[in-house]
Amino acid sequence: MKFSIIVTSYNKGPYIKECLKSCLNQSIKDYEIIVCDNFSDDNSELIFKEYNGLIKLIKKEKISKIAAVNQIDLIKEGLKISNGEYICLLDGDDYFQADKLKNINKYFYENKNLNVIFDIPQIKKNNNFYKFKLKKKYQKNIWPTIINTSSITIKSDFLKRCVENDISNSYDFLEIDFRLNVYARCVDKNYKIIPEKLTVYRSVENSIISNIKKFSKIWWIKRLQAHEFMNQLYLKKNLKYKKNNMDYILTKIILKIL
Repeated sequence: MKFSIIVTSYNKGPYIKECLKSCLNQSIKDYEIIVCDNFSDDNSELIFKEYNGLIKLIKKEKISKIAAVNQIDLIKEGLKISNGEYICLLDGDDYFQADKLKNINKYFYENKNLNVIFDIPQIKKNNNFYKFKLKKKYQKNIWPTIINTSSITIKSDFLKRCVENDISNSYDFLEIDFRLNVYARCVDKNYKIIPEKLTVYRSVENSIISNIKKFSKIWWIKRLQAHEFMNQLYLKKNLKYKKNNMDYILTKIILKIL
């Protein structure tokens, strides 16, 4: 098995059918689809039944308090039953272009040392498409522009090491894409960002994370957690993180005031 597509979902009923169809319509067929559902209570269950025999379904026993964190738990569950050499991560409200796996396979074949491939997503909002703006340079002393989860394809053994050892479940508000971007692009560095637009990222306004208002207390807590996560990861890998940078200092000061 070349690829395992791990779809994570919570109440994605309006979008999950398009998501699964995009997986089944891939131009190569050496792959499996694993759906990890966070105990959805919408119509997702009925849709999953339509795909009985075409997908492997894992359901968590209860709804997670913070969807972003427990997406790591869902991915861990999917990894346990996966057979693919490479893992394509996919959120239940996003979808792939038909030639995604074919293109990704070509890059891994030509670059044996790569652990992670990022493709540049198209952003879909209210049926309109927008370009994803990837900054060529890192934000000074902070972190890279984060490429979303559904645009990440990663070697299975590398992902297993990440979720078991290096990107802990601490830091409640840090999404899996932030953790994997930082690990792959700042620490491991065996990655490639490819220009092909192979993934459609749907900007959904009612998601838990998108509803965090900019400059709110939770927004600042999330920012502090990002600094602390990077500091912890860098220390573990014997790298130096510039914890005294102005952004980190300002974040701590503001949280004390709030």
